[in-house]
Amino acid sequence: MISSQRASGILLHPTSLPSRFGIGDWGESSYRFIDFLEKTGQTIWQVLPLVPTGYGNSPYLSYSALAGNPLLISPDVLYEDGLVDQEDLAYFPEFPTDYVDYNLVIKTKFPLLKKASNAFKTNALYELRQNFETFCKHHSYWLENYALFMSLHEVHPGKTWRHWNKDIATRQPEAIQYWTERLSELIFYHKFLQFEFFRQWQKVKKYANDRNVQIFGDIPIYVAYDSVDVWANAEFFCLNETTQATSLMAGVPPDYFSSTGQLWGNPVYNWEKLEKINFKWWIQRFKRTLEYLDVVRIDHFRGFEAYWAVPQGETTAENGEWLKAPGEKFFQCLKNELGELPIVAEDLGVITPEVESLRDKFNLPGMKLLHFAFDSDRANPFLPYNYTNHNCVVYTGTHDNNTTVGWFSERSFEENMRITDYLGGICSQGIHWSLIRLAMGSVANRAIFPLQDLLGLTETARMNTPGLADGNWEWRYCPNALTPELTKHLQFLTELYGRIVH
Repeated sequence: MISSQRASGILLHPTSLPSRFGIGDWGESSYRFIDFLEKTGQTIWQVLPLVPTGYGNSPYLSYSALAGNPLLISPDVLYEDGLVDQEDLAYFPEFPTDYVDYNLVIKTKFPLLKKASNAFKTNALYELRQNFETFCKHHSYWLENYALFMSLHEVHPGKTWRHWNKDIATRQPEAIQYWTERLSELIFYHKFLQFEFFRQWQKVKKYANDRNVQIFGDIPIYVAYDSVDVWANAEFFCLNETTQATSLMAGVPPDYFSSTGQLWGNPVYNWEKLEKINFKWWIQRFKRTLEYLDVVRIDHFRGFEAYWAVPQGETTAENGEWLKAPGEKFFQCLKNELGELPIVAEDLGVITPEVESLRDKFNLPGMKLLHFAFDSDRANPFLPYNYTNHNCVVYTGTHDNNTTVGWFSERSFEENMRITDYLGGICSQGIHWSLIRLAMGSVANRAIFPLQDLLGLTETARMNTPGLADGNWEWRYCPNALTPELTKHLQFLTELYGRIVH
């Protein structure tokens, strides 16, 4: 259940943590970041999906909705557990400190993980091996398919699953048995990676929870076509029965921001079949996700009420149609399973009264973005004086927005004067602290800020630019960025605006 107390927190994906291994991980820096949250009175750490990333390194385009990203495994923790040697760690190259060079990280980290897996298989202590067996048994409902899928991907480089041999693409029992036996070594490796990821992450999460910090993460509504989720559950997606290609693609229609809409390409759900099994696949997904998160944000929540479906072969999202989804039935089933729903609805964009009704029926907090508050008239729902419900989460911006400094610098003089007048002037620390103050002082129960805004960084620190294929998800903060002065100022504002949770 989401607390109704006033609280605040920071949005920071773990890949953005400092680390000498080129990408943030579950090592020492994750614990020090939690210490920073505790010292400043923050009780929320918001992360993006923690899943294995595919093309473009996007956590929203994953090989699995349930697995963890092996790149977040800490080599230092592997060393502490005797799975790699100090010599293995000594030969890592010198990585950039302010961004992730994914090609270099992948090239150097995966061979180390392979070595750790081999050491675990031959030399792991009895207790650790027993924990591994327990993990595999408890998670077999998704882990078996995932480990086989990733192993098949390795031996079919550059091919999506529907371009594999037809027998294994369509999961014929004889083919499953053949490939499971043939790829047993690789399957063990991928199971080990998942065991190690979640073993390290559970320690980090416990450290956070023990310090009154909740982990707030994401469930993207759609999954990637080239994922184990679609390969192992093809009947729950709108696929062409003959070719197994996506027959109806997800996206959003043309709007103010795009004359051709956005064609995401993910397969949409076959809600009729999901409803017949009481949404078991979705409920398992939520239960699994809540094993490693405390609260989840549903990305593109409006798709549970109605979704934009574009036929196969279209190159833009213009020629789609709205189709109804059984959102009320689904959330009622989910509530019957979970009780109170620890869910935040991403309700940005063009939202209909029906979507708002679905959100409010289950008492789900929505989102307010201050970057969107100044581009229309006084009725703008993102202006804080229009927040009619405390049950919402206010942000300066999100991972998909520019930084606040970058956003302000791109606006016209007239637009910025309107913001300045609304704020009664820009505070001496800059526009980023002015908007943080505005969010902190609002009636919203929760206020969350990207770390880039706390640091006053420009557009070069932006995490993601939607529609841009390359150069996203790379930003990292430098080891000495969380200064005593920053700590003191954030703690002061958190106390001033009544967001210290006692």
